[in-house]
Amino acid sequence: MPGFGALGAIRAKATRAFSGNINYEEFEMPSKIGKAEDEKGFVSAEGEIGTPESLPEPERPPLRHIDKYIRPECPCLSKRYTMAVLTCVGFMISFGMRCNMGMAKLKHGNETNMFNWTVSVEIAVDSSFFWGYLVTQVPGGFLASMYPANMIFGTAIAISAFLNLLLPGATTISPTLVIIVRICQGFVEGVTYPACHGIWRFWAPPLERSRLATLAFCGSYAGVVLGMPLSGLLTGGISWKAPFYFYGIAGVVWYVVWLWLSFEKPSKHPTISARELMYIEQSLGQSAQLAMPTIANTPWRSFFTSMPVYAIIVANFCRSWNFYLLVLFQAKFLQTTYNLQIEETGFIGALPHLLMTLIVPMGGLLADHVRKKGILTTTNVRKLFNCGGFGMEAIFFLVVAYAQTAVTATAALTLGVAFSGFAISGFNVNHLDIAPRYASILMGMSNGIGTIAGFMCPIATDSITKDGSRQSWKIVFIMAAVVHFFGVTFYAVFASGELQPWAEPSAEEKKKVWNPLEEGDLPKSSEGVQDYQGQVNSHGPTYGSVEQTSVAGHQPPMYPSTNPFINHAEQQPTNPFINHVEAVQPETKDGYYKYGTVDDGAY
Repeated sequence: MPGFGALGAIRAKATRAFSGNINYEEFEMPSKIGKAEDEKGFVSAEGEIGTPESLPEPERPPLRHIDKYIRPECPCLSKRYTMAVLTCVGFMISFGMRCNMGMAKLKHGNETNMFNWTVSVEIAVDSSFFWGYLVTQVPGGFLASMYPANMIFGTAIAISAFLNLLLPGATTISPTLVIIVRICQGFVEGVTYPACHGIWRFWAPPLERSRLATLAFCGSYAGVVLGMPLSGLLTGGISWKAPFYFYGIAGVVWYVVWLWLSFEKPSKHPTISARELMYIEQSLGQSAQLAMPTIANTPWRSFFTSMPVYAIIVANFCRSWNFYLLVLFQAKFLQTTYNLQIEETGFIGALPHLLMTLIVPMGGLLADHVRKKGILTTTNVRKLFNCGGFGMEAIFFLVVAYAQTAVTATAALTLGVAFSGFAISGFNVNHLDIAPRYASILMGMSNGIGTIAGFMCPIATDSITKDGSRQSWKIVFIMAAVVHFFGVTFYAVFASGELQPWAEPSAEEKKKVWNPLEEGDLPKSSEGVQDYQGQVNSHGPTYGSVEQTSVAGHQPPMYPSTNPFINHAEQQPTNPFINHVEAVQPETKDGYYKYGTVDDGAY
């Protein structure tokens, strides 16, 4: 009988109870309480000291044919971090492909047989990717809700890589064909960010959201780090077509590995350990079991009247403007202003993104640490990281605007982009804070608005820098700084890190979540079942929470913990199967936002 991961064992027990084959001892509370525990052990159902290996074996899906020969796992990596690393590599390939056209245009510019592209054609080619990218942002969020998000993400990268193989041929035929292929690339890649948030809905424990998400998203910047110099080397050393073929083949190879190692959710992984599975499922609580939203039951009105949502959208727009400014025009700026060679622009242009690649995951670790220790509330952490990152980048863009030497401009660009890496631990994971259930849809909305900046920025920049003068580039970077200062102000005023009231599941939806202790008529003589069922019903958390205390202040009875992943200095309930009672992770509190019956803002 199919179960929900670690709940499989208790479901089997409940089924036997409903059918009349009752073993009351299975449901009785431990008879031995107060035995000594060490940090790595836990108390079994019989009250004896156990180890993580003593955890009940979860129900697993059958092994695929390839799994019988090679286990689907990476050495020294847990399954959730394997997902994060693979997602990171996928983004590296995706954003590396976006560097190919810029280097190809620079190569054409130095050749006598260059394509006769006018400024308007160049603008169309630069912005065409974002025409398709914009269209599939919100639909991508719903696709990630309707179908396995890992398959949506992987297939999008694979199709885009295949289309990248077609670009050299399209370029030699007609710029119109190039525009069409790039629109198709944008169309399929538009689902990647929403799908990534759909993946973390099932795989990321609440207090690991920042580190897992930023580890995945740093692939965007690592892709530019490798994409710029690698495209420059391949273009200068072999041909302008070489980068397109290299990244196209790399994307197809990555997709094969992704199909082997990625899974929709932990409970569908055939070789995940019982320890990791229980840790993830208990951390997420009911969130992994609630039905995914549809177009009909999505609270659209609440989306468009929520200022925290607008704060994320504005931040995404500002970030996209400056990110694509550097991806598309940094090499051109360095070449036309300081007369650097193509290979030099590739390596020097990669320096800022190299630092950012290191800063982004470090920022995620720092943000989670500050939240876990209770140094700052989640709202303040998001505001500090986002506004600090954006503000410092804006200041250094002003330095770039007035720089007189290539060294000064490069140093300012490097430091500015590096500081902006902290902002990814602000707005880019904020969707999972305010509405984890709708995170993929909100990511589609915010990234869709950000995409508008993606095709507005090339149009504005190409128009301003027609003459290629230093003064024109000065205007471009001052404008970029102003965009960031606006984003800092708006986010600082309106952002929130708290679960919003409209993101809570309704009472009807909560009742639909399967709970074996709430279904059927359990035997009244089983005193342990009835007592523990009362604890569960009176102490259920909200969506995506770790544990919450009622306003009245009633606390459930305290027993020695059976969970090997919590701090044993705290006493917790003994049932190792109930995934929404034990506080697997420390609570994160925020006193600024209070609603419903949640007194401490835990989530």
